[in-house]
Formats: sequence, C-alpha cells, structure tokens
Amino acid sequence: MGISSAGPNPAASDETFTASRWTRGNFWFPTRIVVSPLRVSRVKRRLFGSNEESIAISQVASVKISTGVVWSDILIESTGGNDPITSHGHRKADALRIRDLVESFQAVRH
Repeated sequence: MGISSAGPNPAASDETFTASRWTRGNFWFPTRIVVSPLRVSRVKRRLFGSNEESIAISQVASVKISTGVVWSDILIESTGGNDPITSHGHRKADALRIRDLVESFQAVRH
C-alpha cells in the first residue's frame, strides 16, 4: 500500500501504486498500478510470473474512481474500446494521484 518512485529524476520516472493486502484478491500478490509519461500499467503477480495490462497515455479516455469507506476502485478506459484496466483496494489519495498523473501527462502530450 503506497507509492514508490524509481530513478534519480522523480519528475521523469514511473510512479507505482500498490493495492492494500487487506482487500480481496490482493493478500498474497497485491495489484500494482504503474503510471509513466508513456503508459498506465496494471501488474498482477502470480506464483509463477505475472499478468500485465497497459494503455498508452494518449489512448486513455477516462479514469473513474469509486470510493468506499476506506478503499477505492479504479477504472481506466481506453479510446480504442479495449478492456479497461481495473484495480481495487487502493487508498483514496493514491487513486486521486493516479488520475492527476494521467491527466497531467495527457496535457503535456497535447
């Protein structure tokens, strides 16, 4: 649960948001959302390997946040009509930061 930044230049690096282990499906291998200037990725580890979905920043149509009492669900839709990226169990502050990062990276590209 939280944010980690990689690389010496935080402005140009990826930000990773990890779901809480206390939410369904995240106990052993919590879902991570990675936001970079080029793409948004959902990484779900497994016992052997991992599943990764990504959408290019230029192809993100919307970021929807559904907040509960403690945790938030995130839905990131693409303009191409592909399956959206979904993740649950994030803190509200992390969900808002994901949305703000995507919007700021889109604004820079346009």
